[in-house]
Amino acid sequence: MSAPPSVTAVAGDPPSRRRVTVRGVVQGVGFRPYLYTLATALDLSGHVTNTPEGVVAEVEGAPSAVARFCERIAAQAPPLARVESVDHQEVPATGGTAFTILASRTDGPARTLVSPDTATCADCLRELADPADRRHRHPFINCTHCGPRFTIVTGVPYDRAHTTMAGFAMCSDCAREYADPADRRFHAQPVACPACGPRLRLLVPQQALGGQATSVTGADPVADARALLAAGAILAVKGLGGYHLACDASNSDAVALLRRRKARGDKPFAVMARTADDVEHLVRLSPEERTLLEGGTRPIVLLRRRTDPAQGAVRPAVAVAPGSPDLGVLLPYTPLHHLLLGLPGDPDGPRLLVMTSGNVAGEPIVTDDGEALERLAHLADAWLTHDRPIHVPCDDSVVRVCDGQPLVIRRARGHAPLPVSLPVPVRPALAVGGDLKNAFCVGEGRRAWLSAHIGDMDDLSTQRAFERARAHLESITGVRPGLLAADRHPGYRSAQWADRNAGGRAVVGVQHHHAHVAAAMAEHGLDGSRQVIGVAFDGTGHGDDGAVWGGEILLADYDGFTRFGHLAYVPLPGGDAAVRRPYRMALAHLRAAGIDWSDSFACVAACPPGERQVLERQLERDLNCVPTSSMGRLFDAVSSLAGVCHRAGYEAQAAVELEAAALHAPTADVTAYAFALRPPERDGGGPVRADPAPVLAQIVDDLRAGVDAGLVAARFHRAVTGLVRAMCVRARERHGLDTVALSGGVFANTLLSSACAGALRADGFTVLRHHLVPPNDGGLALGQLVVAARTRARPGDTDR
Repeated sequence: MSAPPSVTAVAGDPPSRRRVTVRGVVQGVGFRPYLYTLATALDLSGHVTNTPEGVVAEVEGAPSAVARFCERIAAQAPPLARVESVDHQEVPATGGTAFTILASRTDGPARTLVSPDTATCADCLRELADPADRRHRHPFINCTHCGPRFTIVTGVPYDRAHTTMAGFAMCSDCAREYADPADRRFHAQPVACPACGPRLRLLVPQQALGGQATSVTGADPVADARALLAAGAILAVKGLGGYHLACDASNSDAVALLRRRKARGDKPFAVMARTADDVEHLVRLSPEERTLLEGGTRPIVLLRRRTDPAQGAVRPAVAVAPGSPDLGVLLPYTPLHHLLLGLPGDPDGPRLLVMTSGNVAGEPIVTDDGEALERLAHLADAWLTHDRPIHVPCDDSVVRVCDGQPLVIRRARGHAPLPVSLPVPVRPALAVGGDLKNAFCVGEGRRAWLSAHIGDMDDLSTQRAFERARAHLESITGVRPGLLAADRHPGYRSAQWADRNAGGRAVVGVQHHHAHVAAAMAEHGLDGSRQVIGVAFDGTGHGDDGAVWGGEILLADYDGFTRFGHLAYVPLPGGDAAVRRPYRMALAHLRAAGIDWSDSFACVAACPPGERQVLERQLERDLNCVPTSSMGRLFDAVSSLAGVCHRAGYEAQAAVELEAAALHAPTADVTAYAFALRPPERDGGGPVRADPAPVLAQIVDDLRAGVDAGLVAARFHRAVTGLVRAMCVRARERHGLDTVALSGGVFANTLLSSACAGALRADGFTVLRHHLVPPNDGGLALGQLVVAARTRARPGDTDR
C-alpha cells in the first residue's frame, strides 16, 4: 500500500508537512483510499488512519501540493461521506518517501460518526446480474459505497473486527480486494463473496419434526422462496435491520391472511416494487418523490393513490391500504430484495411484495434468528434467513413529500445514526422521548443523535430494546449524559425509566407540546433569542393543568413557553376507549356543543344502545372524563360524525380516512366552517379558547341537508386552517411575533399542513415545518434535549 517515491519539493522550496483531522461520516465510506489516491496523485508522502475521533492523515511534500490536498478533502469526498470539519496544523517534516494506510487506532473517546445502512449501488447491481462475475446472484454483495453499516456496528472505530462480519474469514480473493486501495472494496468491512460470506437458507416447518423448522434442500433458496410467494405464502425475510413479513401484494387472499394473522385491522401495509415505474399505475409520482424512492436511503415513501376517472374509486391495492389516501412504496435496498423481485430474465414472480415489519403488534422488530422462528411462527409459513447477525434493530424509515419538501414520518434506516446539527450548544444529555413512536436522543455541544424508531413503550420487549439501543448509541457517539430529559406525563414509561436510571443526575421534565415546538426550532437552526408562535396539534399530551392538551398555540423559545391559546376543553370519556372508538368523541363534542344525540347521526347509530346510556351518565356525572383540548380527538369526532370512521384499528385511522375523504371533494364547493374565539376566562389574562361548537353545528346542518361526507371533511380542514391563521394573526398583533412553527402528529396530514403554511405565508409569516425529524412523537426527544440541556438544575433534582 505504498505510493511511488515522492518528489516532495523543487529546489529552494523546503517540504511542508501537515496533520489533518477529518470529522464526520468518514469511516466505512472509502475515505482512507480516497485520501490515499488524492495524496499519491499530488506526489505526497505520509500516512492515514482511522481513529475514534475520525480520519487522521499526515501529508508531506511541496507546500502547494499539501495545500491542494487540504482544499480538496471535502470538495471531492466519496458519495457516502459527510465531512463536518477538516482541521490541519503544521508539523515537522520527516522526509518520508511513501504514503501508507495504517491500522486503525482505538485509543481515546469515540467522536467519529457511523454511516447509516445504504441501498445497493449501481456497480454492485451490475455485478449481481452478470453471469461472468464471481458475485453473480450473491445475496450479500456490497462495496465501499453501499451495504450494511449501522446495523452491524458493534464498536468504533469502524473496522471489520467491530462489526458482525468479524466471524467471517475472507477468502483470498476478497482479502486481495480488501487490501487494495485502488479497489472499490478496499476496507469495505462487510465484503464477502459466495466462497466466504454469509449463507442464505430457506426454512419451512416440518410437521414430522414436531413443528420445528428445517432447511429446504433446494439449490436456490431465493427461487424456492419466490415460488412460495407466488403460491400465496407469507415469508419472514431477514433484512438489514430486522425481519420483514412478505407476501404477494397482488394476491388479495394472501394480504388478507397476513392482516388476520398479524391482527392488523385496516392499518395499511407498505409494498416493495422492483422499480418506480411498476407503481405508476397505482400512485401519483412527482420528481421529488421519485428521487426519494430511488436514492440511497430507500425509505417507504407515502404516495397519493390514483383514482379511476370514470368511477372516482381508488384503483388496485385496496386490500393493502384500505381507507388510506396513500400507498406506502419502497424499492429494493438489499441484493436479496432484488433477487426476490427477480433479475432480468428470471421466471415470472410477484412484481409487488407487501413488506411489513416482522413483529407482533406493539413489539419491536425481530432481529434474532431464534426469536424469529419462535415469535413469528404463527405469522409466517417459511423463513428466508441468513447467518450474518444484526446488532442494531432498525425499521424502515417512512417519508412523504409535502409542497416539494420531504417530511419524515418515521426516522430509522438510512437516517440513523446521522446527527442533527444544533443551533445552540448543549451539555451532555439524554432525552428519552415519549411513549408512542418512541425515539430517544443523546446530545453534546452542537450535535444531537436521534435513535432509530424504537416503538411504543407499553410493551416490555420494546422497553428492553430501548435500553439496548441507548447503550449502543452512547457507546458509538462517546456521549456520557450528565442530565436526563423526559416528558412531564407522570405515567409515561419513558419518564419512569429516566427516574429509575438517573443515578444522581438531574431529570428535567419538558412539557410535551413545548418539546414539539422546540424540535421544529432546533431543526431550523433558531438560536432561541426570539420567541416563535408554536402551533402544536396532536392527539395526546400531558398539560400543566392536568388536562389532556393537544390543540395548543404557544409563545415559545428554548427557555419556556406561554400558552397563548388552545382548543376549548371537552370531556375525554373513558380515556383510551375514546381513542379507539371515535364515535365516543363525536358524542362528547356534540353534548359540549349543546346538540342533541339524534338517531339520524351516524356516530349515534354507531354507538351500541347500552354503551350510549352508560356514556350519557358518564358525561352527566363527569366520571372518568378528563378534559381535553386535543385537535387529534376533534378530527376523530368529525370523522365519526360525518360517517367516515367510527372505530380506529390503528393510531389516527379516523383522521387519515377523513383526510382521504376531503381529497375527493369538489374544490369549488369548499367553504370553511368557522370556530368561535372566546376571550380568556380570567380577568388578568390567559389563553384564548377556540370553541368548536359552531363548527359542529354547521356540520350537523350540512349532514341534515344531505351534503356529502367528503365535502364536510374538506370544509372542516378549511376551518382548522382558518383557526390557525386567526390565532397566529392575533398573536402577532399582541406580541409582534412573525415566525410560526407547525408541529405535532396532526401535521403529518399534508392537506392540512400545506393549507396552513400557504395561508400563513400569504399573511407574511415565516413558517417552520419539519423535514429532518418527525412532527409526531418520533421527534419529541430533540425538543426535550434542547430545552432541558439549557435548564439549570441541581444534581439529584427531578423537575417533573
